[in-house]
Amino acid sequence: MLEEEARVVQVENGEVWVETGRQSACASCGASKGCGTAALSKALGQRRNRVRVLSELPLQVGDRVVIGIRERALVRGSLAVYAVPILMLLAGGLVGELGARQFLWDNSELASMVLGLAGLGGGLWWLKRFTRRIRNDRDFQPVVLRRLAVTGFITTG
Repeated sequence: MLEEEARVVQVENGEVWVETGRQSACASCGASKGCGTAALSKALGQRRNRVRVLSELPLQVGDRVVIGIRERALVRGSLAVYAVPILMLLAGGLVGELGARQFLWDNSELASMVLGLAGLGGGLWWLKRFTRRIRNDRDFQPVVLRRLAVTGFITTG
């Protein structure tokens, strides 16, 4: 399970929204002065990301928590987002190129481009359906693992 610290910013209807900070390893790297990634990280600053997480703990706004997501879910999601559309683009382009040769079309480049773009569109359409299907799947959702701090003060009478 991959873990990250976060702060609760909203609690409503069984959903918890947390805010996480973008992390970069650039501060600890010796080559950060000449690195483009370090420059980009400095230019973008420390932006915060809001994430909906599942929680069975009673939380309040301001609580610091540790959230986690399964490695399998992260890998499958990354492959869906990055690999499927690109593979569909390449497959469409290949079909266009081979089809043009097979059917003796004069412009194989045009067929390759058109079918490549159609493949990319098909990959993006599949991705949209995939994300709708896993939106409420507990295996793909980040969860609150534990609370680190409570915002309220305890008073004794």
